[in-house]
Amino acid sequence: MTEAVIIDSGGANLASLQFALERLGARTIVSCDARAIAAAPRVLLPGVGSAADAMQRLRRAGLAQLLPTLRQPVLGICLGMQLLFERSAEGVTECLGVLPGSVRRLHAARGRPVPHMGWNQLTLSREDPLLEGIGTGEYFYFVHSYAVPASEVTLARVNYGELISAVVRQGNFWGAQFHPERSASAGARLLGNFLALS
Repeated sequence: MTEAVIIDSGGANLASLQFALERLGARTIVSCDARAIAAAPRVLLPGVGSAADAMQRLRRAGLAQLLPTLRQPVLGICLGMQLLFERSAEGVTECLGVLPGSVRRLHAARGRPVPHMGWNQLTLSREDPLLEGIGTGEYFYFVHSYAVPASEVTLARVNYGELISAVVRQGNFWGAQFHPERSASAGARLLGNFLALS
């Protein structure tokens, strides 16, 4: 039985995410089929590229309407996390509207180039099953030019000249701004925690 469906969002990181999950013993498929996604015990929404392009792909596949109605655990990764919010400043894009708030462009400064690319340390805001065994100070790998300010849905944040959301949750929807599949043992722990959610 499939334990998780990875939504085929067209990104180059799909294979590495699938491999990371399968290393943890999970049976996964990559699909944009609405029926397979609706029936899956868990759903992952990865994403790279622009919010406008990603939302267009989701709408074409009929998934923009489906995703907000899902009741199983859903994890958005990188751009996938941003798509869970109401809108993005990237192309002034209406997103899925599952989480309250807007995505905005990071501000470049001396020593803080945009995109934010590389390892950064989490600061936990509150406990959650997704973060079981992951503490403040743990490093994760980020690649992004847009971000969500820390808010009431933030489980963990990072400081990149401003406090931005690194992990978010509302109900059965979680999001990670970083790439857990590229974040060594800490990323594997987070993915393992996600696979244990029900």
